[in-house]
Amino acid sequence: MRLDLRLIAEMIPEGARVLDIGCGDGSLMAHLVEVKRADARGIEIDMQAATDAVAQGLSVIHGDADNDLAFYPDGAFDYVVLSRTLQAVERPREVLRQMLRIGRYAILSFPNFGHWQVRWKLLSTGRMPDTEMWSRPWYETPNIHPCTILDFVALAEMDGYVIERWLAVDEKGLRAPWRRSVRLANLFGEQALFLLRRK
Repeated sequence: MRLDLRLIAEMIPEGARVLDIGCGDGSLMAHLVEVKRADARGIEIDMQAATDAVAQGLSVIHGDADNDLAFYPDGAFDYVVLSRTLQAVERPREVLRQMLRIGRYAILSFPNFGHWQVRWKLLSTGRMPDTEMWSRPWYETPNIHPCTILDFVALAEMDGYVIERWLAVDEKGLRAPWRRSVRLANLFGEQALFLLRRK
């Protein structure tokens, strides 16, 4: 399982009701069902990935985070997960609002556009960066709203969400030793994870 998915799984308690938005092949869901005995559901925009997940016996529907979250009732889930997808949705602020409407907690992971390598490549070449986390050329990437850790913290504060927990990590799994400083995490963290709730 991908690093951010392993870290997300650690944040979810046993028996939780979980919605995994952009669940892909369902690897996080399968882990949560098997190890945490969670009631896990998924929504996936890629029809083939959704079909593959259903073939594994997972409860996944074909859908779009930007349009289909509105159909879920308030408080239907304990945790709503959005892993490495926030930067690819059309309306990230609305998606986040819907996540915290239908779930008690929202867990998000995203690549940090404020990482020093991204900044350096932009400064030194004048072109969109090509790093391990940002590995597609700009004309092929699904990322339409890249953000930094500081951007996300500012959005959470502006919309009145409580950040229960956050961490910044690199792709090899090393957790940031700068956990107490969001500014240093913004500079050195390759990807970020946030656990949010409403006030």
